[in-house]
Amino acid sequence: MAQDMEQLYQERMKRYTTAMRNGKPDKVPIRPFVAEFTAKYAGYTCQEVTHDYQKAFDAACKCAADFDWDAVVGNMVYVWTGLTEAQGTQYYAVPGIGLDADVGFQYKEPSEERAYMQPEDYDALIDDPTGFLYNVWLPRVSADVAPLGSPATFRNNLAFVKGGMAMMQYFSGFGEQAARLRKESGTVSAIAGILKAPFDILADKLRGFIGLTMDLWERPKKVLAACEALMPHLTWVALSGADPDKNVPISIWMHRGCVPFISPAQFDRLYWATLKPIIEEIISRGHQVLFYAEGNWRPHLKAFAELPPGSIICHVDQDDIFAVHEVLGHRFCLSGGIPNFLLSYGTPDQVREHCRKVIDGVARDGGYICDASAIMQDDTSIENMRAMTDFVREYGVY
Repeated sequence: MAQDMEQLYQERMKRYTTAMRNGKPDKVPIRPFVAEFTAKYAGYTCQEVTHDYQKAFDAACKCAADFDWDAVVGNMVYVWTGLTEAQGTQYYAVPGIGLDADVGFQYKEPSEERAYMQPEDYDALIDDPTGFLYNVWLPRVSADVAPLGSPATFRNNLAFVKGGMAMMQYFSGFGEQAARLRKESGTVSAIAGILKAPFDILADKLRGFIGLTMDLWERPKKVLAACEALMPHLTWVALSGADPDKNVPISIWMHRGCVPFISPAQFDRLYWATLKPIIEEIISRGHQVLFYAEGNWRPHLKAFAELPPGSIICHVDQDDIFAVHEVLGHRFCLSGGIPNFLLSYGTPDQVREHCRKVIDGVARDGGYICDASAIMQDDTSIENMRAMTDFVREYGVY
């Protein structure tokens, strides 16, 4: 049995990596980014898999064993309240704490006035990113960490102890989870290593998008300098968690560079100018990057095409995957393109028909990985997920 699972794992790894390098494998790989869907399928609430990551791991393993998928993420419900609550993190709303038990966790966007980084903080961030984040940003995002210069409370001290222990426990668990997926169901862990664009860090975790929008017009040079200051650390984080065998890609979750958040000129001058060098450094080390491009990125596809052929996998969310294929299909593997609303509210026949169109129009020469347009939460229909999986496995044979 163990030998059978290892053989299955090797077959799936070959299929997955061949497609990611824009080649033609034996079949279209299936790599669904399933989050709260796994809880629904395994009989858990959103609260249970957010509060107990072992249940989230179990749910992912159950789905991988029951569905014929080639690759999955070990746990796509990435917020674990054992970690966020241990350090008093305030920018997440989680099920059972501020949300109903069956609502997935939410990011709480701060108002411009309550942004965790204020306009006058740019110079401190630029001069010493680590010092600013540790001394200024962390006390602002934590309910327990005391501001610099104030008395160190018991809760402050405990936040560092608990937070450090929780972080080590949680992130160390992903290695064992990858081994478990391989042993129990012959499933490949879809990604290794994580990256965010410097611009997205500013927008998501520091200035907030409203504050950053004002900065784009009032202090664009500071925005550029801040993005440049963040580049070395973000590069290190991405490479430190990368696959040592260089099989599976580093993932980048892309947010605020899409339409309509910033103009093409701002994309070129700020977003791409500080992201492209990081991507090029990662590529030079022999790794691929999965561009999980959430939203509409069609106006920026020509910029992506500046990268070496086969160096990235471009995930298609709200764009027309057939149009993206016309621009990038000769250079890169594409993934996604199966609409989430169809998987949630369509019929199995509609799902099968859409999958057929995507395979015929995008995957005919290889270089395609089947997935939904965006991460799948608990509104995804189990019946439709089964229809997508079974149809692609049967129809997507080369």
